[in-house]
This record gives sequence, C-alpha cells and structure tokens, in this order.
Amino acid sequence: MPEPLLALTPDGLYCPPGGFHIDPVRKVARAAITHGHADHARPGHDTVLATAETLAIMAVRYGPGFAGSRQAIGYGEAVRIGGVTVRYHPAGHILGSAQISLEAGGRRAVVSGDYKRQADPTCTGFELVPCDLFVTEATFALPVFRHPDAADEVATLLQSVALFPERPHIVGAYALGKAQRVLAHIRAAGYDRPIYLHGAMEALTAHYQASGQDFGILLPVKGVDRKTLAGEIVMCPPGSLADRWAQRFGDSVTAFASGWMRVRARARQRGVELPLVISDHADWEDLCTTIVETGAEQVWVTHGQEDALCHWARTKGIDARPLHLLGYGDGDDGPEEIVADDAD
Repeated sequence: MPEPLLALTPDGLYCPPGGFHIDPVRKVARAAITHGHADHARPGHDTVLATAETLAIMAVRYGPGFAGSRQAIGYGEAVRIGGVTVRYHPAGHILGSAQISLEAGGRRAVVSGDYKRQADPTCTGFELVPCDLFVTEATFALPVFRHPDAADEVATLLQSVALFPERPHIVGAYALGKAQRVLAHIRAAGYDRPIYLHGAMEALTAHYQASGQDFGILLPVKGVDRKTLAGEIVMCPPGSLADRWAQRFGDSVTAFASGWMRVRARARQRGVELPLVISDHADWEDLCTTIVETGAEQVWVTHGQEDALCHWARTKGIDARPLHLLGYGDGDDGPEEIVADDAD
C-alpha cells in the first residue's frame, strides 16, 4: 500500500514521503508555510519553505532569525523533497499566501491554508488546483455567510465619512492583509486625504508599500492632537476598538472590517457602529464551489465550521472528514486582535 501524502500528528499536518509539516502548531525540523498570519507561520522551526513574500513577512514580524534556515519557492515552481513533488499555488488570501500541492505515485493532495476567491488588489488571485485530496479551511462555512463586494463596503464607509464630517472614523482591520486591502479599496474609490495608522500597522503596511503597493499619504496617529482628526479615517487593529486607545478620539464612528460583521449581534457586542463585511476568507458559496471544482474524492476540513461543511460535502457524495486541529484562529486571523493597550 502506498505511503499516504498527508497524515495528522500532534504537531499538525505532516507529509510522510517528504518528512515535513505544513503550518505546524509547534516547532519542528522542517516546515512548509502557507502564509504569514501568526496562527499558520510560527517562529523557531529549523527549516522553513515558503514564498519569498511570506518569508519577508515572517522576518518583519519575528525578526531575521525566525528560523534556522529558509528556502523561497515561487508560484508554480516544483521542488522535490524526499519522495514528493511540492508546488505552491496562489491562495488569494494575503500577500504571498499559497496553497501547497503534494504529488507522488500519480496522486495529488492540496492543502489550501486560508484562501478567498474575491478579487484583492494587494495579492495574487486564487488558482484552482485539481486534486485527489483537498484540505480546506472552514472559517465561514455556514450558509449565512455570503460576502458582498469589498468595494461596496468601502463605499459605505466613505459615505459615512461624508455624512459625519465632525466625527473621526476609527476602522478596525487586521494588521496583516485586511488593513492593506481596505487601504487599497479606499484609494481606488478616489479618497485622497491622508489616512492615519495605529503604530501596530506601520511596519507591515510599509512592507506592502515596499512590495509595490501605493496607499497614498499615510501618517502615524501617535502624537496627533485627537481634536484635529474630525472627518478623518484612522485605522487600527480590531483589539484597539474597545480599549482606552479608541476612547481618546471622543465622539467617533467605530467601524470593523470582518466577515464576522455579517452577524449583526457580533457587531453590537463589540460596540461597532459601522460593520463592514470584508473578509479574506472564502464564504459558504465559494467553499462549496471550490470543493466541487477541485474534483477531490476526499476532503479534509480544518479550523472553522468543520461539521457543517463536511455534512454538505457528504450530501454530494464526497468523502469528507473534520480534522479538529487546534491552534488556528477562528476569524480572519484571530491572533491579530491581541494588541497592547499602550500601543499607538
């Protein structure tokens, strides 16, 4: 019987013929990383394989010594590791994000990491990869989650800015990927005023700019007299919306860009006045469509509404199983919400 392409271990998904883990939750000897979010890309591995963009993001977040050694791989490039051929394909999630395909013995498995199929001006678009085994995320795997066009949600934000010129608009967005996508859509809509950034967003946004993104004039909000920010847009990590940092702005409009804003009760619980349904994950329809279009005979479902998506797949005659992996975020990128109270 041929060796399986993937197996589940306490450290996460493991490729036996290649001798490496994919997005491991603990330090391992060899790791293949799908993208730079903290719940998928952890520091301390002996060797890391990832796209050049993801390696650069990890260096920004963790410092240049985040791994013992590293190897960059481009989209579509083939690398032979042990008994398996490894390729990286665009996932459309954030800058540098990838699906990882594993081929051996005439069979192919694809680990999606996190992905979306909506257009995003800040990263390469999703590529469908036919396979025999598909490992999919399930963050928004319930029929209620249907993500609208992000540009329309940003138009709603700018309408509010025009309606309430006496109030600053504080926009919560995850610091890696979401913030830069929202910035790009704001500029594409023609808004040309300076946009102010929380200090926790500066390094990663500067990295996107160095990679070729044009976000117009961005200014640090630290040290700015809050009374001068009426009518301006200030962007911050979601965790800062509810702490004393946001209270310093007085009568502001609080907005939060997240797929979870489809659930209005979540918005009310967080005190969000202007929910913006913008997600960097596939919604229910795109999850189901992708599973079918891969042609996979087997589907493994991880981190999210696993049981719901497995049930749907089984009704279509697809062999589906939940992995119940621990250590991954339950939102657009859960760990991004943790921000020090005194960070600006």
